[in-house]
Amino acid sequence: MILHVHPEDPQPRLIKQIVETLKKGGIIIYPTDTVYGLGCDILQQKAVERICRIKGVDPKKAQLSFVCSDLSHLSEFAKPIANPVYRVLKEYLPGPYTFILPASKMVPKILQSKKDTIGLRIPNNKIAMAIIKELGRPVLSASLPGEMVEDYTDPEIMHQNFMNEVDFIVDGGIGGTTPSTVVDFTGNEPVLIRDGLGKWEVDEE
Repeated sequence: MILHVHPEDPQPRLIKQIVETLKKGGIIIYPTDTVYGLGCDILQQKAVERICRIKGVDPKKAQLSFVCSDLSHLSEFAKPIANPVYRVLKEYLPGPYTFILPASKMVPKILQSKKDTIGLRIPNNKIAMAIIKELGRPVLSASLPGEMVEDYTDPEIMHQNFMNEVDFIVDGGIGGTTPSTVVDFTGNEPVLIRDGLGKWEVDEE
């Protein structure tokens, strides 16, 4: 089912409907400030497994992000980080970035891998923020599979492709085509993993 949610002023009734579905183990396709993503409640293991099946990946090897409404979730799902790193996150977020951080033991077991890392996102998108705030915890998110641009930008095409695999397609308009910039903060120096929509300049010295 497609839900048409206003991109600037998301309707509270629809946001509640989406969140109720997430809490029951549902999966959504929803807009971010980059590309549309697959999302579920991080506490719903079967929903995580469903997303991984759609992606065709092992949950422990999947590149899934924790999409948060603010940095307060850091203390729960990431190990304590140094002040300089926190300042960088505060400067760049919300925005089109995914930061790889050391995971805490609060990360659901199904997602714990040998790497013990998480990807953290705070997208600059009002629909995504409204969903996460109503849920009260991060949404587990994955990129939407697709070979053609329309497969992950046009909600009508997404509906045709995934209507039997997800509960809602949250239509917030045509999505972007460039994914987030991914930066790894698990080592001594930040490492650019993927050059995406967000500008990232690192001092190489």
